[in-house]
Order: sequence, then C-alpha cells, then structure tokens
Amino acid sequence: MTKLLLILLIGLVFEAAGVVLLKKGITQVGEVKKVSAAEIARVVKAGITNPSVVLGVFFEALFFACLLILLSESDISFLWPLTGLSFVFATFAAMIFLGERVSSIRWAGVVCIVIGAALISYSEHAKPKPPPSATLEPGTTPP
Repeated sequence: MTKLLLILLIGLVFEAAGVVLLKKGITQVGEVKKVSAAEIARVVKAGITNPSVVLGVFFEALFFACLLILLSESDISFLWPLTGLSFVFATFAAMIFLGERVSSIRWAGVVCIVIGAALISYSEHAKPKPPPSATLEPGTTPP
C-alpha cells in the first residue's frame, strides 16, 4: 500500500508539473483567434515547437506511466478518485509557478477533494483482508 501511495504521489507531482508547463507554453503560443485550418495549423506548429508545451506533454506522459502501474496493482474504485488529488497539486503549482490567485471558494473545493480522498483511503484500510490461502498437497481435497 505504501508503494502504491508513493507512486501516486510521484505521479501527481508529474501531472501538476505537466499542467503548469502546458499552461505556460500555450500562453506563449497565443490564443486561437478564429477557428480555421490555417489558425489551427499555426497553433499546432507553435505548440509542438514550444519547449514548455513539449516538456508539459512529457510530464503528462510520466503521469500516465505511473497511472498504468497503479491500475495494474489496485482497484480502480480506490485509485481513480485519488487521482482527483491532482487538482490540489495543480492549484498549489499554479499559485507558486504561475502566480495565480485562488479564491476562497476554490479553496473550499480543494478541501472537499482532500476530504473525499481521505474517505476513499480510509475505506481501503477498512476493507476486510482475505484469509491467507492454504496450499494443498497434490491429491488432497480442500476441507
């Protein structure tokens, strides 16, 4: 369980870094002025050549790799809600690295996410553990 939470924590840091870098890079690329093939091509070209966007995609890929490891080893009903903690990490990262102001109502939402993650984590600890399976000798039947 500790190993899974450590992988989750590392993955959430990667995800927050990826989101912040993507935001920074896309801001540098500029907004889409109109929906046209030429404008979309401009944004895509600018995006794939922007170091912040490329690094952001790389960090998102690292998060995805962590997620694949976690999905292979834990229940999705436990894991997926805990990935919601990425909102907490991203909020702090946006404040620190992008200088965003976070309103009290947004902080209330962050607190709700943390409470939900705590409840989900507690439910995993409270889940009854299966009894250890006894190994049978060849030719014997279970009791």
